[in-house]
Amino acid sequence: MKRYQLDGTFFYCPVDLTLSIIGGRWKGLVFWNLREGPKRFGELKKILVGINDKMLTQVLRELEKAGVVTRKVYEVIPPKVEYNLTKEGKKLLPVMQLMSDWGGKFEVKTKA
Repeated sequence: MKRYQLDGTFFYCPVDLTLSIIGGRWKGLVFWNLREGPKRFGELKKILVGINDKMLTQVLRELEKAGVVTRKVYEVIPPKVEYNLTKEGKKLLPVMQLMSDWGGKFEVKTKA
């Protein structure tokens, strides 16, 4: 049986490993919203209605630890921090695009 490892955790299915990186309530949404380029914490917070500061911080740290997001700190006052996808993270974009396309089939059409 094949085994896969990420951060000391073993997985027996590569899909399970991938879902551990981008799955959950917020990770996929944060990841998807970084696809067009770097975003600051406040920008992500405005886009992700309903997420609190603690959860956004946690999700960004987990994505950074998994190696799919980078955190760049600018030495200015007030402090400026940007988050962006890594090369490895960008490799997941086609998967996310397929998920977006598939989910888009369920769009609710409203009457004008």
